[in-house]
Amino acid sequence: MEVKTHLLHPALYEYVLNILTVDLTLMDGISEVATPFPPSPFQSLMFYCNDPVSMGRPGSANFETQPLVLLTGPQLSRVNVKVHKRLRSIRVDFLPGAMYRILNVPMHELADGGFDALDFFDAEMRSVHERLQNLCTMEEGKNIVEEFLLKRIIGLSKALPFDAAIRALLITNGAMSIEKTASLSCLSLKQFERTCKERIGMNPKFYARILRFSKAYRLREDFPQISWLQIAHEAGYFDQMHMVRDFKIFAGVNPSVIEQELLSTPLRMQKDMRY
Repeated sequence: MEVKTHLLHPALYEYVLNILTVDLTLMDGISEVATPFPPSPFQSLMFYCNDPVSMGRPGSANFETQPLVLLTGPQLSRVNVKVHKRLRSIRVDFLPGAMYRILNVPMHELADGGFDALDFFDAEMRSVHERLQNLCTMEEGKNIVEEFLLKRIIGLSKALPFDAAIRALLITNGAMSIEKTASLSCLSLKQFERTCKERIGMNPKFYARILRFSKAYRLREDFPQISWLQIAHEAGYFDQMHMVRDFKIFAGVNPSVIEQELLSTPLRMQKDMRY
């Protein structure tokens, strides 16, 4: 599985955190493989260059084929992702609030959903999709997507103090107090909570919990040899039991079950998210 995090064009720093390309071909004799994908802090665009993935909910045997250009809203619960033979994709992870600025759609309306991005963008997105089906290299694909993004941000409204404040919360993995974050946003606590629901898709305390949980989950994907106690400490949990509680809420199972699920699949979908 070849994953590459690309340098961003400077004009995108205000909106985009990561552009990653993924190139994976399953081993001979393996036609498909599934992996857990619990909530992450980002709204994203996923461009599948040839074959789409399928997604299903825990406990269900039903997997639905996803659009070749997938827009993911705020993720509140876990899904399972199934790859069929080959995965060539470009993922754009937006900074908190950036997708709201680009689409002008309240993010809580997109909560826990995956949508066909062609329904949200103009004909140029269809052109991007078609060009991505005939790539020579993933670098070429990254350039096509970046060119599209640079056009989309022209003329967008200026960033608010809220955007800087929620990014500060992101950088601390949810460790900064909500009161301090609200103060940095130049909003009252109630105004800050309303703005979070509109631009992030959830209240700030819940978002901070997802930030902390996501840090723990990514550490498990990236460093399977370290203990859960160390992961809890590194992710900023008060103790291991608080981490276990969040795993049951966001991953649907306790950490030891997630560990076994990851051992059964070669896919690691979140460890390369950097912030």
